[in-house]
Amino acid sequence: MKPSHIEHLGIAVTSLEQTIPFFELLTGSKCYSIEEVADQKVKTAFFKVGQTKIELLEPTCPESTIAKFIEKNGGRGGVHHVAFNVDNVADALAYCEANGIQLIDKMPRKGAENLTIAFLHPKSTCGVLTELCQQPK
Repeated sequence: MKPSHIEHLGIAVTSLEQTIPFFELLTGSKCYSIEEVADQKVKTAFFKVGQTKIELLEPTCPESTIAKFIEKNGGRGGVHHVAFNVDNVADALAYCEANGIQLIDKMPRKGAENLTIAFLHPKSTCGVLTELCQQPK
């Protein structure tokens, strides 16, 4: 497994409406996509910074993992995960598992922007929630 680049940084926020203007100012570009990912119980907003994206994640219900992350973080958002682009998520998961990395997702699934994704557990990734992403073909 050799990632080609950091696909995005995921940042948990309490409100996209309140946060988007800051990131537009910071990046010097407009938010190019807002999308709800129902099965993950989040609404996302994306910004491009060079080849890397910033993904803002707003919970859509109190049961979402993002809502729980924000609650654990004292009601504030923050960096939630780092995502790496790989050629094949299924192969990357097999490689990680064979090398003793704990998987959150045993199988790839669909994520925002039609990416194929899977998460690795922070207990085995130096405390950083790590996402593997595959571009649509």
